[in-house]
Amino acid sequence: MASGSDRNPIIIGGLPSQVPDFDPEETQEWLDSLDAAVDERGRERARYLMLRLIERAREKRVAVPEMRSTDYINTIATKDEPFFPGNEEIERKVLNATRWNAAVMVSRAQRPGIGVGGHIATFASSASLYDVGFNHFFRGKDDGKGGDQIFFQGHASPGIYARAYLLDRLTENQLDSFRQEKSKAPNGLSSYPHPRLMPDFWEFPTVSMGLGPLGAIFQARMNRYMQARDIADTSASHVWAFLGDGEMDEPESLGQLSIAAREGLDNLTFVVNCNLQRLDGPVRGNGKIIQELESQFRGAGWNVIKLVWDRSWDPLLAQDRDGVLVNKLNTTPDGQFQTYATEPGAYIRDHFFGGDHRLRAMVANMTDDQILHLGRGGHDHKKIFAAFTAAKEHKGQPTVILAQTVKGWTLGPNFEGRNATHQMKKLTVSDLKAFRDRLHLPISDKQLEDGAPPYYHPGRDSEEIQYMHDRRHGLGGYVPTRIVRSKPLQLPDEKTYASVKKGSGQQSIATTMAFVRLLKDLMRDKEIGKRFVLIAPDEYRTFGMDSFFPSAKIYNPLGQQYESVDRDLLLAYKESPTGQMLHDGISEAGCTASLIAAGSAYATHGEPLIPVYVFYSMFGFQRTGDQFWQMADQLARGFVLGATAGRTTLTGEGLQHADGHSQLLASTNPGCVAYDPAFGFEIAHIVQDGLRRMYGATAEHPHGEDIFYYLTVYNEPLQHPAEPADVDVDGILKGIHRFSAGTSGAIPAQILASGVAVPWALEAQRILADEWNVKADVWSATSWNELRREAVEVERHNLLHPEEEQRVPYVTQKLSGSEGPFVAVSDWMRSVPDQISRWVPGTYQSLGADGFGFADTRGAARRFFHIDAQSIVVGVLTELAREGKVDRSVLKQAIDRYQLLDVTAADPGAAGGDA
Repeated sequence: MASGSDRNPIIIGGLPSQVPDFDPEETQEWLDSLDAAVDERGRERARYLMLRLIERAREKRVAVPEMRSTDYINTIATKDEPFFPGNEEIERKVLNATRWNAAVMVSRAQRPGIGVGGHIATFASSASLYDVGFNHFFRGKDDGKGGDQIFFQGHASPGIYARAYLLDRLTENQLDSFRQEKSKAPNGLSSYPHPRLMPDFWEFPTVSMGLGPLGAIFQARMNRYMQARDIADTSASHVWAFLGDGEMDEPESLGQLSIAAREGLDNLTFVVNCNLQRLDGPVRGNGKIIQELESQFRGAGWNVIKLVWDRSWDPLLAQDRDGVLVNKLNTTPDGQFQTYATEPGAYIRDHFFGGDHRLRAMVANMTDDQILHLGRGGHDHKKIFAAFTAAKEHKGQPTVILAQTVKGWTLGPNFEGRNATHQMKKLTVSDLKAFRDRLHLPISDKQLEDGAPPYYHPGRDSEEIQYMHDRRHGLGGYVPTRIVRSKPLQLPDEKTYASVKKGSGQQSIATTMAFVRLLKDLMRDKEIGKRFVLIAPDEYRTFGMDSFFPSAKIYNPLGQQYESVDRDLLLAYKESPTGQMLHDGISEAGCTASLIAAGSAYATHGEPLIPVYVFYSMFGFQRTGDQFWQMADQLARGFVLGATAGRTTLTGEGLQHADGHSQLLASTNPGCVAYDPAFGFEIAHIVQDGLRRMYGATAEHPHGEDIFYYLTVYNEPLQHPAEPADVDVDGILKGIHRFSAGTSGAIPAQILASGVAVPWALEAQRILADEWNVKADVWSATSWNELRREAVEVERHNLLHPEEEQRVPYVTQKLSGSEGPFVAVSDWMRSVPDQISRWVPGTYQSLGADGFGFADTRGAARRFFHIDAQSIVVGVLTELAREGKVDRSVLKQAIDRYQLLDVTAADPGAAGGDA
């Protein structure tokens, strides 16, 4: 054998072989011992010895690199399993009743005339995993704190409802109202976990796959953040996320694993239900998803617990002296294991054990039925309890439990392990009878043959039900339960907003900076200052928020263990275990998950936080729009800032960065209150009202409203006027106010503008008066979305109440009496201002930045899209000509005078521009 010095200096399997050998003789003794073990006892024995040495090395804290994967057997040896404190017989009866009711509920929802569907197979495979959690681990909120946070797998919701029914938390009528939320109101049950639809029951929406694991990671981190900042005692809270193996294909599922390991989130456990099936087929037919996930989680720094086989495999593994059984388990692909779940014992004997005489000998004394019932670990309560206990006791790392199950387990041969199982929603009479027999339930054939199958309840005084109540009382209450205990915040007085309302004087600042200045003043408030959670995806400096670094500091549970390269600067990068700013790296998905966790803290832990998430406008509602829907579903609150907004305002960045549509996307989210303010004083009133609505109290909303605010702000510097003496606060908040009345000219017109377009409108107002005898009023449309939303609600009311006096939309009221035509302009696509067109009392035209963005000067871009001041002038003249108020010949004159067809003729405008 070649000595260490003779080998090439490479890294083999993560082990550096080029490290100098200071004792070659000792090294050779170890190598000789290994050679002897291989020669005399075989490779499998040598492999076992090596694994034990690695295990002992880790116990002694010797830095041996992690293996990417381990054998396809349970991580926890039988001898290491803890005592199981439950009554397994009673728990089996409870679980059987739950399984039955979950399946029957979905089957009954398919009755004629209803047919609303549901999913049976997911819960059937994961039922034991949940049951052990409910009986022994999941902590409730009876102590006044947050308990555990449990992210239930969306498709398993029937099982959670079925268990709640046994505990008298839901009625039979409610089970029969599954997925009939309006027609059976108030008894309807939502299809999946939706807090928005069932705000006293569900806490976390999870059915949009990939967002559950992402949300769980950042919920665990938020728990640590709240503890570090002395806002809430979350030390006893544990986050459990129940996931599917197919779900792990979603990029959001695995994309943020590293932050959980980096911050040592040992308050987090993923339980991945590895039933080896996606919706239409195997997850990894030719591969092994558990092995693959083990490698990915280990590589990310997680503690991995594999729960593959139930206790019936223990005797076989105990006699596997040659490792032939382990080798067979290691080399059998998932697609074949799925087939074994659907075949009889004789098939398994021949195809799994039949290829090697040593394997055949292991099962020679077993019947085919015994072989058939060699089960998966995710169905064994004792094995599950051992895995959950190990996860809770592990320190320094998050844990993932990879539990192998069978999809559709116990539902019978037509369901178990079948590729179509996920889409099967109804059991036939023969299916029901077999299912009943499998669960040993006292339900007669006649009950199954006559009409809909019945629900099963063993009786309120039965030992099963009493056992369930006792376990939940011992664990602090029933779950899932959503409770809002937070009290309204004492909000800042008017003085806090005064500096922003004064305007910027001779200084030109962007609306982003106007917001940042207001935020600084709010964070100084003694009552609410510490509750602000600042969030940005690695661009605090871009948004002018580096000024917060020295005072608020960046949250890092380890603090700052290095000397910052910019430590001598006034605005040096500063990390702290009690920092207030969340710096989640270049990850809008991670930042939005932080936003949701912070924004729902008022319910999760009874302590409101005020998240302020600032991001590149283009990468908000477009990139993470599904998460904003999740945020609305979770009833989370806070402020979302789409900075560098506008299709033409962010110069030089080009197509991908040019946001001309996020306001339109925001309008689709019913929980989002979206504004496009032009000036600091507007921002001040909007933020003040947002704090009042979300964190104050009214008779209608004693705990605040379940909404969040989206403000688009810009990076183009401009002089902000002081708040007018007769400021129309109601108009600002409802979506439109007259900012500048025309003072000269004879022909009336109206210009409606939002955000950065208001200064263009003001310039157009001047040109129209000076050159075309047009007296135009300029309106600041702070929210096209809110104007439309109110108008739609008015029309809905009028439709359903024709006998009452018909209401008039606010925008119509506001603009009535103002002689048109009306021309709307913004740095958004025309669809944004077009939202209000039907309610404008007069001729209406919109100008907008439709099409792809591009890199150029602001002036050239605005001339190209025809939204600059001169284009607004022509737009107003065009509508006046249409109404016969000016001669059409002036249109060509205006186009030629302003050279509207030549982008190079436009004033380039202010170059660049910081936040």
